[in-house]
Amino acid sequence: MDRRTFIATAASTAVIGVSRYKIAFADTDNELEEPAIPKRVLGKTGVLVSALTIGGVVAMKEEPTAKFHPAQLADAALDAGINFFDTAAGYGQGQSERNFGEIVAHRRKEVFLGTKTLKRSYDEAMREVEESLKRLRTDHLDLLQIHSVSKNEDFSLWDKPDGILKVLHKLRDEKVTRFIGITGHDSAEAMLRAIEMDDFDTILTTCNPTEERRPFRQRVIPVARKKNMGIIIMKVMGGGNGALAVGNPLKNDGIPRHDDAPRQANASKLIRYALGMPVSTASVGMASLEHLRINVAAAKEQKPLNEQERKSLEKYMAET
Repeated sequence: MDRRTFIATAASTAVIGVSRYKIAFADTDNELEEPAIPKRVLGKTGVLVSALTIGGVVAMKEEPTAKFHPAQLADAALDAGINFFDTAAGYGQGQSERNFGEIVAHRRKEVFLGTKTLKRSYDEAMREVEESLKRLRTDHLDLLQIHSVSKNEDFSLWDKPDGILKVLHKLRDEKVTRFIGITGHDSAEAMLRAIEMDDFDTILTTCNPTEERRPFRQRVIPVARKKNMGIIIMKVMGGGNGALAVGNPLKNDGIPRHDDAPRQANASKLIRYALGMPVSTASVGMASLEHLRINVAAAKEQKPLNEQERKSLEKYMAET
C-alpha cells in the first residue's frame, strides 16, 4: 500500500470510529467542565499545550470493560482542558492507541497528538507508524518520537540510509507528522547523546524529586532548554505503580527502572513540583476519573513549587 492510499484508508477508519464512540458513550457524564489548565509553549514548535498531559499508560493501556472504557478518561481530560495526548505503539500492545483513537476520531482538531516508535530501521518503523495511525483513527500526528532511548542504544544505526532518522524526516516532509522528538528515562548520558543526533523539536524525559533523577534535572533539561526544545516530563510520580504518591504502594517491586523512595508526597505536590521546573508539560498516567480530577485541580488551582520549595521536597523525599 502506498502512502497516499494508506492515509485515505486511515481517514475512512476515523469516520467509522466516530460512529462507534457515539453509540458506546452517548450517555457518559464525566462531570469535568470549565477548561482552565494553564497553557505553555512547546519549545521551538510554538504550539501552546496544556501544562498537564494525559499519559498513555496506567488506565489508557487497558482493554475496555463493561464498567469502564479508558476512552472516557481521554474524553474527560479534553473537557477539563488537557489538549495533549501522549501514547505509544508499545503501550498495551497498541491498546492505548486504540483507546485514544475513540476520542481522536471525532475530536481530532482539539488534540495535540503524540506517539512513539521503538523501531530503529526504516521498514520496521514505517510499518509501525502506519499501524499507529490506524489505531489512532487519524491521517496525521502532531508529534512522532523515537521511543525509549537507552544506555545500550546503538546510535550508529540512527543516521544510516535505512535508519530511524530517515523515517522521521520523510514523514515530517510528507506532513504525516508535524514535529519529531526523542524519549527516554533510562540514562541521562544516552539522552544527552540523543539530543545531539538531530535537530529534534521535543524531548520527553524524566523528572521527579528523587535523587535518582537528579542527572536529568541538572544536566539533560538545561541542554534541551538551550536548544529550545519542547520539554515534556514523565515519571512525575515515579512511574509504574506511582510509588512516590501517597496512597500507592511504597515499593515498585519487580518493575525495572521505576523510582522508589523512603518517603512519599501527595500527588498534587508532585505535579506542582514538576510544573515548577522549566518544562512545557508534565505527562501523567492516570488510573481513574478521580485521579484526573485531583491532577487537574493541582495544575489549574495551585501554584507550581518555587525553587526553595522544590529543594525542600527533594530533601524530604530522601530522608529515611
